[in-house]
This record gives sequence, C-alpha cells and structure tokens, in this order.
Amino acid sequence: MLAAAFLIALGFGLVAPVLPQFATTFDVGATAAAVIVSIFALMRLVFAPAGGALIGRLGERPVYVSGLLIVAVSTAACAFAQNYWQLLVFRGLGGVGSVMFTVASMALVVRLAPPESRGRVSGAYASAFLVGSVLGPVVGGLLAGFGLRVPFLCYAAALIVAAVVVQTQLSHTTSSARAAGVRAPAMRFADALGVGAYRSVLVSSFANGWATFGVRMATVPLFAVAVLGAGPETAGLALAVFAGGNAAALTFSGRLADSLGRKPMMLAGLLVAGLATAAIGFTSELAWFLAASTVAGAGSGLLGPAQQAAVADVIGNERSGGKVLAAYQMTTDIGTIAGPVLVGILADRLGYGWAFGVTGCVLVVAAACWSVTREPLVRSGGELPSAKTGPAEE
Repeated sequence: MLAAAFLIALGFGLVAPVLPQFATTFDVGATAAAVIVSIFALMRLVFAPAGGALIGRLGERPVYVSGLLIVAVSTAACAFAQNYWQLLVFRGLGGVGSVMFTVASMALVVRLAPPESRGRVSGAYASAFLVGSVLGPVVGGLLAGFGLRVPFLCYAAALIVAAVVVQTQLSHTTSSARAAGVRAPAMRFADALGVGAYRSVLVSSFANGWATFGVRMATVPLFAVAVLGAGPETAGLALAVFAGGNAAALTFSGRLADSLGRKPMMLAGLLVAGLATAAIGFTSELAWFLAASTVAGAGSGLLGPAQQAAVADVIGNERSGGKVLAAYQMTTDIGTIAGPVLVGILADRLGYGWAFGVTGCVLVVAAACWSVTREPLVRSGGELPSAKTGPAEE
C-alpha cells in the first residue's frame, strides 16, 4: 500500500503543474482552466457516497483497483482530448475513480493496521504520499518539455503499475476471509455519528481540507505575489517549505499518536497550524512568510496521522467502514472546495489579513471541538464503543 500511495502521488504531481496550461491550449481563459482543476474535486465529492456503498458490496481491494484503472484510462484519454469539453469530461471521470481508490485505501488501512500502531501506519502512509507529491511536480515539469500531453500518459502508466501492485500484493488480505465465507459487517454512518471522536474528526477534516488542501494551494501563491511582491518561484518555495515542515513532523507524530493518544496530537496540530496560518496574513517580509508556512506544515503533520488513526479507532478492525470513511472524505473535499472561495472573497473585500485570520480560526474551532472529546485510543486493545453505548458512557 505504501508503494501504491507513492506511485499515485507521484503521478498526480506529474499532471498538476501542466493541467491548467494544457487547458488553455484549447483557447479558453483562466476561469475555464480553473474549472478543469475544480471538476476533479467536485466529482470526488458527488461520488463519495456511492464509493462507500461499493466498498460494502464488493470489498476494499476490488474498489481500490477499479478506481485506479478508471483514473488511468481517463487520464490517458485527457492526453488525446481534441477540445476543451472532452478534457472536462475525462477529468471529471478521473474524480470518480479517485474517490473510489482513496476511500478504499483508507478502509484497507483501517482493516490491516493493529490498534496499537495505527498512528505509525497512518504516518507512514502519509509520508509515502508526501514524498510522491513533492517529487511529482519536479518530474512533471521536466516531462512537459517533451509536450504537455506526455505527463498525462506517464501518470496513467504509474496508476496501472499501482493497480498491479494492489491486485497482486494485497490478495492475501481478503482471500482467507472469502474462503471461510466471512463477510465483515458494515458500520452504519448513524452509529459512527453517535461517537464523539467521529464528530470531532468530521470537523477537523473539514478544517484541514479548508486550510491545507484549499487555501494553501489557491491563496498562498496569490498572497506571495500581491502582498510580498514576489514571483511564482516564491509561491513554489512556500509550498516546498510547508511540505518540509510536514515531513519533519511526520517522522515522529504517528509514533506519538500511538503512545500519547490521538487527542493530544490533534489539539497540538490544529492549534499550531491555526496560529501559523493566521500569522501568514500578517507577514510582510519573505523570511517570516516562509517561517510561518513551515510551522503550518508542521502542524498539519502533527494532526494527520492522529486524525486517520482516530477514524480507524471508531470503525475497528472487524467492521467495514466504507460509508463512514466516505463521509469523512467528503468533509475534507467540502473544505477544500469552499475554503478558497470564501477566503478569496474575504481577501478581495477586507484584505489577506482577514482571509488567513479566518482560516486560522476555523482550525482553532476544530481544536475546541477536540478539547471536549474523549480520547478514542483504547489502551486495552479493544475497540471504541459505538453509539449503541448511549450518551452517558460516550
């Protein structure tokens, strides 16, 4: 799964730098080019419930492989698109496959990781994605020199290799259960929603999507140019130092999530990321801007493994959590889509100080939710009680 995660992130990074530029070759403006990027996230959001239901019916591995192949085919088709609308349709189909393999991979991590090492497993998985996402844009920029269609074909090839890895190397995880006629019971979304840790995870997932995946990618580059008077290379440097801070925190945050608990790491990560993100809007010098970006990345690295592990604590190893994980993924995507739009409006009307300040407040509000949440890590090796235990126990 780590190998597949690296290949997926590497391939996505190949396409990310060239996709908007490729869209403009069809004689469309910047807005239409941006729609090509957002349609992917929109289709992920719309199809997430169906993806979760498919996992309950077919199992994690078939949905994982099918999702990878759908994105591979749609990405290869993008390379041969003859007009803007073909590119839009093909990219949208890629979003459908993307949410399938994303939710299925999370479900597999939940099923395979022992409770006492869920934080470390989630940290390793996040690190594999991070390394791939950092290397991808570098390689993609080099491949673009051979033509804007080449990165799409390379991404498709990487996804096919990832699908082969998942199909062949994870076959043992389901074969014994199928042979014995055992089918993991599916956890109902209503039962998960009755657990305080899951409700807090939904809030923090939305906040993390807003700040880390939305505002960081869409608004930080604009701030670098508009306020600091810097060029695109500074925006790229800010994203790079964010990744560096994230990587540094991931080296120990998963281990601490298993030893100290999920709640302390969530509180620390959300507060560090929130305060650092708010500080970005008030920087006027490049050094402070990069420092704040680095600290924000570290905060994201602190909370990431703990958040994934908390979801796994709620579901447990013996249950299928397709619908529960789909809702969790949806909150991240909603934050990713809504955050840049709302923050963009604030930046235009009130300035970037307000824009980043509100983003920081969203993260702090998520920390407040976690502050009144019971620790989801069960030290005895058991699983977290479901909503059936009742409000008093929960």
